Amino acid sequence: MAHLFDPLSLRGRTAPNRIVVSPMCQYSAIDGSATDWHVMHLGQFATGGPGIVFTEATAVSPEGRITPACLGLYSEANERALVPALRFFRRHGAGLIGIQLAHAGRKASTAPPWQGGVSLAPPQGWQTVAPSAVPFKNEWPTPVALDATGMAKVKSDFVAATERSLRLGFDVIELHGAHGYLISEFLSPIANKRTDSYGGGLANRMRFPLEIFDSVRKVWPADRPLGMRLNGSDYVEDGWTIEDAVTFVGELKRRGCDFVDMSGGAQSPDQKVPLAPGYQVPFAERVRRETGIVAMAVGLITEPRQAEAIIASGQADFVALARAMLRNPHWAWEAAAELGAEAYHPPQYLRANPAVPRDTRVPERKVG
Repeated sequence: MAHLFDPLSLRGRTAPNRIVVSPMCQYSAIDGSATDWHVMHLGQFATGGPGIVFTEATAVSPEGRITPACLGLYSEANERALVPALRFFRRHGAGLIGIQLAHAGRKASTAPPWQGGVSLAPPQGWQTVAPSAVPFKNEWPTPVALDATGMAKVKSDFVAATERSLRLGFDVIELHGAHGYLISEFLSPIANKRTDSYGGGLANRMRFPLEIFDSVRKVWPADRPLGMRLNGSDYVEDGWTIEDAVTFVGELKRRGCDFVDMSGGAQSPDQKVPLAPGYQVPFAERVRRETGIVAMAVGLITEPRQAEAIIASGQADFVALARAMLRNPHWAWEAAAELGAEAYHPPQYLRANPAVPRDTRVPERKVG
């Protein structure tokens, strides 16, 4: 039996397999609202058979967007716009649908990547906020350091987006605490230079991220899983480390966190990332081993047998794929065929699933 296709329950929800579609920014929203692109983007994964599909990073406030074209969940219009994608997923998918809630912090107010990814000043962009008045890049505008009022608003925004996620019927929430965005900025000594109770040592740097988590957990139902994406390393000297991550994950677990999604980097332009197949899997393995939490591995996981080995060896509980899924939204079908397992397929695509024996497929209609 292929371990990659074993189901796994998180609270009151069960993922039919261990394959996760990672959050992937699409830069195709209008004023934070999803468009027909999002119906297609999420819909193709719904039909492909993964265990969990996550939306892209979804901003909890307008100023929390990475770009003006990023998805948001901070208004009634944003909420209504996601209904068609959720409705399609429920009708034609079999896995869980998750949302990644995020605030971009000092990395907000930028152009989409295909427009250069440059920082945008008002009126095209907006004033950014961060733990400290330290820009991501020297040539970028300086963010405003959040005061008590600003931090209270951020927590309130996360709570409001969580309540909207519940009304929409999402199964899972992942808070974005990685890649140099706001939660990650508070955690990392690279971005957090505060001298109050939210800066300095690790216990203080963890304080605000834990407050955000607690606020969300309080309003997210007890039967639905809540997790966080985290860096295992900033890949910068004197930055966030895997040892820091283990300590933080231990605190999250005690507060009711159900899983962590272990990634890394993007905290500083000076990073040195050791790219290689599965290069971040050791982060998931380490936090899983030392805290006992359910862990997702991500980072150049592309091949079915590679993914199976990660799950079978106990390095992680889930494997999260991004670029491989963009190239082949039905990656789970190919994996099932190669590993001798089964993956969900809608009846309309029965004949295309390589894991289904040919004699059980609907005969193709001959033309002419």
